[in-house]
Amino acid sequence: MCGIAGIFDTQGNAEPDEALIRRMTDAIVHRGPDEAGYHLGPGIALGHRRLSIIDVATGQQPLFSADRSIAIVYNGEVYNFAELREELQELGYHFRTRSDTEVILHAWEAWSSSCVDRLRGMFAFAILDETRQQLFLARDRLGIKPLYYALLANGHFVFGSELKALLPHPQLPRQRDPQAIEDYFAYGYIPEPKTIFSGVYKLPPGHTLLIDKGRPSLPKPHRYWDIPFADNGLVSQDAAESELIERLREAVDIRLVAEVPLGAFLSGGVVSSAVVALMAGLMDQAVKTCALGFDVAGYDETRYARQVAERYRTDHQTDTVAADDFALIDRMGWLYDEPFADSSALPTYRVCEAARRRVTVALSGDGGDENLAGYRRYRMHLAEERLRSRLPLGLRKALFGALGAVYPKADWAPRYLRAKTTLQALAQDSVAAWFHSVSRTDDAQRDKLFGASLRRDLAGYNAVEVLREHAASAPTGHPLSLVQYLDLKTFLVGVLHKVDRASMAHSLEVRVPLLDHRLVEWMSGLKPEWKLVGGDGKHLFKRALKPYLPDDIMYRPKQGFSIPLAEWFRGPLAEKYRREVLSEAMTDSGLFDVSYLRTLQQQHVGGRRDNSTTMWALLMFALSERHLAAS
Repeated sequence: MCGIAGIFDTQGNAEPDEALIRRMTDAIVHRGPDEAGYHLGPGIALGHRRLSIIDVATGQQPLFSADRSIAIVYNGEVYNFAELREELQELGYHFRTRSDTEVILHAWEAWSSSCVDRLRGMFAFAILDETRQQLFLARDRLGIKPLYYALLANGHFVFGSELKALLPHPQLPRQRDPQAIEDYFAYGYIPEPKTIFSGVYKLPPGHTLLIDKGRPSLPKPHRYWDIPFADNGLVSQDAAESELIERLREAVDIRLVAEVPLGAFLSGGVVSSAVVALMAGLMDQAVKTCALGFDVAGYDETRYARQVAERYRTDHQTDTVAADDFALIDRMGWLYDEPFADSSALPTYRVCEAARRRVTVALSGDGGDENLAGYRRYRMHLAEERLRSRLPLGLRKALFGALGAVYPKADWAPRYLRAKTTLQALAQDSVAAWFHSVSRTDDAQRDKLFGASLRRDLAGYNAVEVLREHAASAPTGHPLSLVQYLDLKTFLVGVLHKVDRASMAHSLEVRVPLLDHRLVEWMSGLKPEWKLVGGDGKHLFKRALKPYLPDDIMYRPKQGFSIPLAEWFRGPLAEKYRREVLSEAMTDSGLFDVSYLRTLQQQHVGGRRDNSTTMWALLMFALSERHLAAS
C-alpha cells in the first residue's frame, strides 16, 4: 500500500518545482515509509511513497513503459494481476518486474481507459501518457482507496492520496464549501465528490477521470461500474448459502498473497469471525489475529474474539485500552484533514496500531452489514415502509408530522418510548425518511446550529440531496435493496475513509474480502427476503456459517466499536469542548450560532439532553479547521 501525488500542467510544459512535489509526497510519508520515488519532466511531476507488500525487490515507482512515454503511480493491490499478466504476455507485452503496477501500465497500453474493467482489487492510480498528452486517474469500484484532485488557477492539475498531499501547493483553493459543511453535520463525513474546499474534489468510487493537455476546464468523471442489484437467478436458499461460502472463500484466498507478515482483525462479530474461519482453512500456519478490548465491560467484546481464536487456534493478541483513552483526539484533525465525526475512528486507530506491531497486512470484515443487511436500521425502515405504503404522503405529513412535532425528544427514555424519530420518518417519503434515520443531526438542529451567513450561503441546499441523487440512478426499487444501495454509496464509503486513514497512519494495509466487486455483484442479486428475516439481519449468511461458528457468536446483539462520548463530554472533554469549539476561530467564523454552541454543552452537562454526537462533530470540525489553518 502506498501514497501518490502529482502535478500535471494542462496549459504548458514548464517543469514543475521539484521541492513542491517532494513536499506533497512527504506529507503522506506514513502511507509508504519504505521508499520514495519521483519523476519530473516537461509539464509533469509525479511522486510516490511505497509500502512494500508484493515484489519487494523490483516494484519501485513511478514505473515507466519501455520507451518511457508512459508512467504510473499507484496505490493498491490488484489480486488478479497474475492472470492479467499472462493475457498481456500473449498480446506481446514484456515484463521487467513481478509487480501488479506493471500489469496496470501494460493494461493501459492494451485497452486504454477500459483497463479498469479488468482489474479486481482496491486501487487509486494515475497514468501519464505523453504520446496522447493525457493523464488518466482511476479509483476502485467501492472506494477502498482514496484519490483527491483539483484544477488550479494556473492550469496545474494536482492529485494525491490524501487532502494533505495537495495542501503544500500555494494555489490550492482554501474557501470552505458551505454545502460540504451541511453534508458533514448531516452524515458525519463529507460525501464524494465534495471536500471541505470548494474546487477540490474526491474522485468517486467506480469512476475514472481523463485529463487532456490544453483543456481549459475539468471534465466530468466517468462511471465505469455500479452495483447491479440484478437477480442472480438462485431460487434455492440452501444453494445460495453454499455458493456464498465458496465465493467468500475465494475472495479471502486471493487476498492472502503477500511477501510480508499477514493476519486479520478479529472483533468477535459475525463477519470478522467468518473471515478468520475461512483463512484458517486456507493457510498452512496459524492465522495472526488481533482484537481490541476496553477496560469497561459494557464496551468490551474480546471474550467473543477469544472464543473464535481458540476454535481456530489462531496466534491471537488482545490489546486493551482505557475507556477514557482520549489522548488521540488532537491527532484526528491531522489524520483526516477535513472533518470526520465517526468516534469509532479512535478505537480503529488503536486496533491498527496494535495489528501493525505483528503484521503489515490485515484482512477485515468491513462491508458485511451493508451487503447482507446487518444493520438494525434496515429492519426499522422496512417496518416504516409497510405503513408508508398504506397511507398517501399528504395524509402522513398531516398526521405524523403534527405528532412528531409535539412528541418530546426523550433521550433519557427507554428506546421503545423514543417515538419522535419514527413519527417524523413516517411523515416523509422513503428517501427523506432514510436520510432522517442515518443523519447525525436533523434538519431542525442544523438550522439552529448554523449561523445566518452559512444558512444564506446554503441557499436552501439540504444534505438529503446526496441520497436523492444516488436514489435517482439506483438500479433497484425494492425497499431493502434501495437503502442497501444508498448505504454502499455513502455510509460504507465513510467507513472505508475511516479505515484507510487509521490503517495508513501506521503503514498497515487492510484488505476487505467482503468488498470484492464480483462478490458484491453476486450478493446484491440475492433475494432481499433471504438477507433480512424478521429481526434477523445477515440471515442467509448466518445460516451458511452454522458449520463454522457457534450461535452465541452469530446471534448476539450487535455492539459496534463505540466509545463513551456522553460521559466524556460531562467530564474530561467538557473543558476541551469550551477551548476548541468556543474558540475565537470558531465563534468568529460566522458559520455557527454561538449561543447554540453554548446551549448544547449546557443541556448535555446538565443531563437534560444527550448532545454528545453533535458536540463530537463540532469538536472534530474545530480540530480539522485548526489543522488546515496551520497547513
